[in-house]
Amino acid sequence: MDRSGVGYDVVLVGTSWGGLAALRSLVAGLPDNLCMAMVIVQHRHKDSDHLLRVLLQERSPLAVCEVEDKMPIEHGTVYVAPPDYHTLVEPGHFSLSTDAPVRYSRPSIDVAFGSAADSYRHRAVGVVLTGANADGAEGLRLISDVGGLALVQDPATAESAMMPRAAAQAVPRARVMPLDEIVRFLGQLPAGAPERDAS
Repeated sequence: MDRSGVGYDVVLVGTSWGGLAALRSLVAGLPDNLCMAMVIVQHRHKDSDHLLRVLLQERSPLAVCEVEDKMPIEHGTVYVAPPDYHTLVEPGHFSLSTDAPVRYSRPSIDVAFGSAADSYRHRAVGVVLTGANADGAEGLRLISDVGGLALVQDPATAESAMMPRAAAQAVPRARVMPLDEIVRFLGQLPAGAPERDAS
């Protein structure tokens, strides 16, 4: 496939154990003119409050908001999956689902990543960070299989290595790098145009 001129429209970030510190470093390093949407799926208890959004907003010049059903997806915004709902990335907007937990998790990283693979295909980027289970590995493989970009935190640098290790094993093509390199890499990616045809 000719990838010249290919830009990216949405970045999916999945994390679990140890994720807060990693996410705060990630959003702090993003350029303030980021021309993609970022969707963060962090495993949280179903009764979690909205503090995650607040803690990330403290570190980022970009708008950080919690996903609501049918909310439009806009470039330059960081979206946080709400607790106790699966977040589905549809073409141009989000949907929320109360389907059964996947790998004991709702929101599920695999569900979000898989929906982005279906909707954005080669224009999607999947990033798997620290975590203590294998959620995200299958979803990252789906993104990679449709021509999207797969990034994995170097397990040796993760607070919990299980999730990034599983993702790297599932997606041999994934780029594995420390968190600070992931941040720099994302900031240099070419962005897509929101109105561009999805084909």
